[in-house]
Amino acid sequence: MVAAVAATKEIGLAVVATTLSLIAVFVPVAFMGGIPGRFLRSFGITMAFSIAVSMLVSFSLTPMMASRWLKMPAPGVRSLGDRIVEGFYRPVERLYGSVLGFVMQHRWIVVSVAVLTLGSCVPLAMAAPKGFLPVNDDARFQVQVRAPEGTSLEETRIVGERIARAVHQSPNVRLTLTTIGEDNAETRNLATVYVALTDPAKRAMSQDQTMDWVRREVIAKQPPGLRMTVSEISAFGGGGFSTQRNQYSILGPDLGKLEQFTDEAIKRLKATPGAVDVDSSLIVGKPEIGVYIDRARAADLGVQPSDIATGLRLLVEGDQVSNYEEHGEQYEVHVRADRLYRADEQGLELLTVPSSRLGFVSLANVVQLRHGTGPSRIDRLNRQRTVQILANAAPGYSDGAISAAMGGIFKSIGMPAGYSAVPSGQTKEMGRTFVAFVLALVFSFIFMYLVLAAQFESWLHPITILLSLPLTLPFAFISIIVFKQAIDIYSILGILVLFGVVKKNAILQIDHTNQLRASGMPRLEAILQANRDRLRPILMTTAAFVAGMIPLVLSRGIGSGFNRATAGVVVGGQLLSLSLTLLATPVAYSLFDDLSRRLTRLLGLAPAPMTEATRRSVQPAVGE
Repeated sequence: MVAAVAATKEIGLAVVATTLSLIAVFVPVAFMGGIPGRFLRSFGITMAFSIAVSMLVSFSLTPMMASRWLKMPAPGVRSLGDRIVEGFYRPVERLYGSVLGFVMQHRWIVVSVAVLTLGSCVPLAMAAPKGFLPVNDDARFQVQVRAPEGTSLEETRIVGERIARAVHQSPNVRLTLTTIGEDNAETRNLATVYVALTDPAKRAMSQDQTMDWVRREVIAKQPPGLRMTVSEISAFGGGGFSTQRNQYSILGPDLGKLEQFTDEAIKRLKATPGAVDVDSSLIVGKPEIGVYIDRARAADLGVQPSDIATGLRLLVEGDQVSNYEEHGEQYEVHVRADRLYRADEQGLELLTVPSSRLGFVSLANVVQLRHGTGPSRIDRLNRQRTVQILANAAPGYSDGAISAAMGGIFKSIGMPAGYSAVPSGQTKEMGRTFVAFVLALVFSFIFMYLVLAAQFESWLHPITILLSLPLTLPFAFISIIVFKQAIDIYSILGILVLFGVVKKNAILQIDHTNQLRASGMPRLEAILQANRDRLRPILMTTAAFVAGMIPLVLSRGIGSGFNRATAGVVVGGQLLSLSLTLLATPVAYSLFDDLSRRLTRLLGLAPAPMTEATRRSVQPAVGE
């Protein structure tokens, strides 16, 4: 019991500093805005709360259980744990002590390696794929088919069922479901084939590979005139052709020029390697009948143009005229002409409009009906007409590369003033994610620095601790590349978790070094002894943390892509950066201590009176 109390006191500062600085990492994440904030808010709050609770456990339950359950072996008796320590850990400890002693005498080696490591952040970040959400196997996707404008509902159903049968030929497909006109406008020439796959463990092809098979073996063999895309079931977004991961919007006043720019952009995008499911939201060729008023004749007959417009709206589109209530439910009552009089040109000509001279006259006497085509819909963004350019990335290509290619295409087109192309959908959110992550990271560093400065009563020790965090970034990017992941919202979560683990190691090293120096041990001896003492808990916590993440890295079930995106960064980054951070932290500690001494001598400042609190962090070594 005495040992449990003493041990808890010895690591008290390290535990409090670690806990509060970890909370400082995850609390800013909970306040990120936009769509990234919706994904990350629950993660940040849950992590911060659970970390706070863990501090209470470490100061109460853990020492109590240790005082009751940990039994010391009898003198001269070697337990299994002792044999494991002697056989495995002691050689590692001796090797680490030798390497640390060497680099403390040649600190420039670690400084050079650290500078090169930090310098590699930018090229590695550029080389790593980028996206908003990781590639995930949900065991489902959809095929959207848009038949030529004017296709009937029955014809669209036949086309959709034919494609569904072709997709169902794959042994990976469990079932298909075809729906017609499921968008808000109930478009009768739009079919959606929902495809459910077998369990990932029971099929040889991934979801991405199966989607690519559908593109090659089904879509490529369909007759011309069908607009088809294969895409995931989007985590957010609208219907229609807005499920692609890469989206740009062209804005401008003239729909004709927008159509021209859209055709050119799609032509170039289809020639871009890795771009698939290229399409746009511009749907032209919809059959329509234009009504052109003969104003001279209408004036002779006493017919106002506004009466013609009002009459056509009432008879063709219909107006609400009343409400009907039944069993507590209220229904709108609309009235319009019978289908016989609004289905074709002959029926429209039989409609009548009011006249101030003749009472009513036939519509055919005052208008001319002309057949033509036009867009099926006109979208607007920021009060401007807009057309969306859409694309997916083929297997082996990243969304970031396709989005960058789309941006380059729009710059090369050379649109005149008044026309512009801006990211939208997931492409827009991908850019917001990186901005939000940088802001959250900046605030996290600020909060961590303030917390650590208050705990250690020093302005330099927090810098020493936080220096270990940027050194892990290149190794995190290497892990992303090796595991074939992308820098997305879930891998960013893994980087934040990685920061917390690495920072904990640095706190343990520096806190124990300060304790030994406060007891009168020279600086170099204190650094070597403190890092040897803390090597075992650092390796134990690292091994336990990595072991807990390995099942997530190896998972292959539905939704496992999200797990691998987070866990892969943590495992790879922690294992690859461990050796460097174990050496860089003590070297940085000594360098900053030298800098502090030189500044003190240069400015002629007298050392501050030593208190029990300050002795733990700033007391100089005896004889130095």
